[in-house]
Amino acid sequence: MRENSFHIETYGCASNKADSYIISTILTNSGYIQVKQEDAQFLIINTCAVKEQTENKIKERLKKLHELYRNNPNTHIIIAGCLPHITPDYINVVKKIIPSFSAIIDLDNFKELPEIFDNIKLGNKNRIFKSEKSIDKSEILINHPIGKITGIVPISEGCLGSCTYCCVKHARGKLNCYNPRSIVQNIKHQLEQEIKQIYLTSQDCSIYQYDEAKLSGLIEEITTLDFKFFLRIGMINPSFLIDNTEQLLSIFKQPKVYQFLHIPIQSGSNKILREMQRKYQISDILDNIELLRNEFPHLTISTDIICGFPGETENDFISTIDFIKWLKPEILNISKFTPRPGTKAKKMKQLDSKLIKERSIRLSRVFRDSLEHINDSWKDWEGEVLLLHKGTEKYQAFGRNFAYKNVFIDNYNGKYGKFINAKVEKVDGFNLFGTIK
Repeated sequence: MRENSFHIETYGCASNKADSYIISTILTNSGYIQVKQEDAQFLIINTCAVKEQTENKIKERLKKLHELYRNNPNTHIIIAGCLPHITPDYINVVKKIIPSFSAIIDLDNFKELPEIFDNIKLGNKNRIFKSEKSIDKSEILINHPIGKITGIVPISEGCLGSCTYCCVKHARGKLNCYNPRSIVQNIKHQLEQEIKQIYLTSQDCSIYQYDEAKLSGLIEEITTLDFKFFLRIGMINPSFLIDNTEQLLSIFKQPKVYQFLHIPIQSGSNKILREMQRKYQISDILDNIELLRNEFPHLTISTDIICGFPGETENDFISTIDFIKWLKPEILNISKFTPRPGTKAKKMKQLDSKLIKERSIRLSRVFRDSLEHINDSWKDWEGEVLLLHKGTEKYQAFGRNFAYKNVFIDNYNGKYGKFINAKVEKVDGFNLFGTIK
C-alpha cells in the first residue's frame, strides 16, 4: 500500500465518468497519487444504479472487495455514485453488503474528500457523509494525464422528469444548472491540455438554462474558443426536439459540434409512453426528425428503447419495431425492463422475463438488419477525421468524422489526437474504412 494514494473504479454513464475525473483532480491537487488497485490506500467505487444488471454487478464487486480487504486496516473503501442513494434506505443495503467500508459519500461531497480522508486516517470508519447543498461541478477545473484525448464537462445535475421507471432521479436530485462561464472556463482548461474531443454531459442536456442562457447559447460560446476540437452534446429529451427545434438547428450548424443526436425515445407505443410518464407522442417527433435530416443529411442518431415495460402488449411492441424501422438509428441501446427500487413501475404488473428477452432479441435483429446498408452513401467520402486510438487490426487507427462516424484508418502507426484528411474506401455496416489522403 502506498501512502496518500487512491484508485477509482467507475461504473455507468458519462456523468459518472465526469464525477470520477473531478474526484481525481481534487485528490491530486491535494497531494494524493492515483495508482493501481492493489497499491491504493483509498479505493473509490463510483457506482451506478440505472439497470438491475449493473446494480447486481456492483453488489458482487463490493462483496469481493469486502472479502479482500476486511482484515486489511491500511486499505479504505469509499462508496460513491448513485447506488447508495436510489431510495432513502438503500444505504443500509450497501452497508450490509460491505460492512468493512470506510465511508459512503453523496454526489456533492467531492470538495470535502481530502478532509474525509484525513478523518478516516484517524481511525474513523463506517461514516456516512451527506452534503448540505448542491455544488457547481463545472467550477472544478479537470486535469488530465498526458496523452488524454477526450474530456468530459458536466453542465447540470438532476432533471425535471418523472419517468416511472427511473430511480436515478432520487440520487441526482432536482435540476441544478451550472454557470456557463464556469463551463466554458473548464472546457478551455481541458483544451489547453491538448484535449481534442469534449463531451457535454448531464441527465438531460436539453433542459439546460442558467438565468437567460440556454443550451444553444452555451454551445455557441464554447465553439468560439480558439482551439481545434469536436464537441459532442449529451442526451437530448425528445420533448426538446418538439418544442425547441430552432435551438437544435442552431447547435448542429456549429462546425465544431458533432452532428450526433442522442434522443432516447424508449418506446414506439403512445400508450406505453404515457405509462412511462414520457411527455410526448410518437407523432409529435416524426416531422421534426425529418426536418433535422433534411437540414443535416449526415446526422447520426442514437436512441434508447426499453423492451418489456409493464403492460406492453404485442401490438405495443410491434409499434416500437415499426418506429425503429422508420427511424433507422445508427446506434440503438436496448434495455430489458427490470423494476428499479422506489419507482412507480416496480408496483406495476410485470411481464414474464422470457417474453422480455425474446422481444429484445427480435428488436436487436431488426436493428442489425437495418445496419447492413445504412452507411453506403459514405463510400468515397473525403474529409477530416480525428484519430482517437488504435483500431482492431495492426497498424490501424480508429477515429471519428464530423458526423461521429466510426472511421478505421489503415496503415497508420503515428500519434493520436491528430486531425487527418481521409478517404473512405470501404463500408461495412456501421463502420467506415479509409486511408489518409
